[in-house]
Amino acid sequence: MLVDSAEQAIERPGDYQEQKKYYSGKKKMHTLKNQFIVLPGGQDIVDICIGQLGKISDITLFRNNRQQLDAKQRFLGDKAYIGEELITTPLKKPKKAELSEIQKEENKKLSSRRIGVEHLIGRVKTFRVASDRFRLARHRYSQVIMAVCGLVRLHLNASFILSHNI
Repeated sequence: MLVDSAEQAIERPGDYQEQKKYYSGKKKMHTLKNQFIVLPGGQDIVDICIGQLGKISDITLFRNNRQQLDAKQRFLGDKAYIGEELITTPLKKPKKAELSEIQKEENKKLSSRRIGVEHLIGRVKTFRVASDRFRLARHRYSQVIMAVCGLVRLHLNASFILSHNI
């Protein structure tokens, strides 16, 4: 299975303590984070963790929600998941050195297997409510994102059925 996260900007909270919770140093804005776990090739969404605080790292978010999935399940992830033993990640370039050609090829193969999750996140973000700054009431966020994911799954399943009936 493939795992990746995406952040979405939100309105800046008024209270200073609230701002600190939602501020993502990575994006340099106040965000909510969604983590997607999808089937290989981006065929379907298996699990989604919606509306987590923007300051939580991807690997921490994965570890917090890991108990919901099979303990032996292996995943493919990006460099944000380095350090998790059940997630295969690309090799990082060492300091003041280069990756060998073999290591670069391995990274390319891994990226070509992971691209499905990136495409699926892109499909979710085609809906402006899931990509632009979220301006609705924050308690509605999970409902809206679940509806968008449902529409994406409906489209994926319809495409799958059409391609296999021809």
